[in-house]
Amino acid sequence: MFTRFLAVVGASAAALLPLQTFAAAPRPVVVELFTSQGCSSCPPADSFLSELSETRTDVLPLAFHVTYWNQLGWKDPYSFDAADARQAQYAQRFHDFAYTPEIVIDGKAAMVGSNRSAVNSAIGHAKSTDAMAITLDASRGDGRVSVSIGPGNGQARVLLVGYDGRHTTPVGRGENAGHTLTESNVVRSFEPIGEWSGTALTLKANVIAGEHLAVLLEAPDGAIVGAARVEDARAAPAH
Repeated sequence: MFTRFLAVVGASAAALLPLQTFAAAPRPVVVELFTSQGCSSCPPADSFLSELSETRTDVLPLAFHVTYWNQLGWKDPYSFDAADARQAQYAQRFHDFAYTPEIVIDGKAAMVGSNRSAVNSAIGHAKSTDAMAITLDASRGDGRVSVSIGPGNGQARVLLVGYDGRHTTPVGRGENAGHTLTESNVVRSFEPIGEWSGTALTLKANVIAGEHLAVLLEAPDGAIVGAARVEDARAAPAH
């Protein structure tokens, strides 16, 4: 059953921007899934997100496990309060309530997470309309993350996301009792690490929880204007 809950917390553009005329590698479209192991309508959306993570490098799928299903019989071990807060921000922009499964594309469009055609269409639209050419590179080594952001127009929060590649969980209670769920790109931590205001910027931050890391640039209106997976820093050559 599709279940809804009230939110817990109330010329091309690049050519017109002289600081953005340099070439930039295509960035991945950010696909945020809000889900829960306690939600019976979520597994199809979880499976879809897993397929995206396995078959497409042009998207960055992220699964945020919310907490508001935990009181209904099964506590999702990957749920955390920051996922609720993240979805609540989107709820205020799009529809005034939070529900699962919900997918948000690049912070600009929201839809039911199991609606593959709508999600794929939104991804295609995001790729065709992304005129931003902000360069964003990130690497990690020795317990630190280094982020380099090129010049451009506008402002953005710099967000660091930690996520695990895959988890398989036997569910003992709740709506999915008796099922074993396999979920991908499970977000474990989510933290702002700085502010970008149009000039070139280099940031350093501590590594956060999660097997993998990514960096997002979020404009004041909530739109994602930059994204990059964090690469492992190359070891210095031996002398």
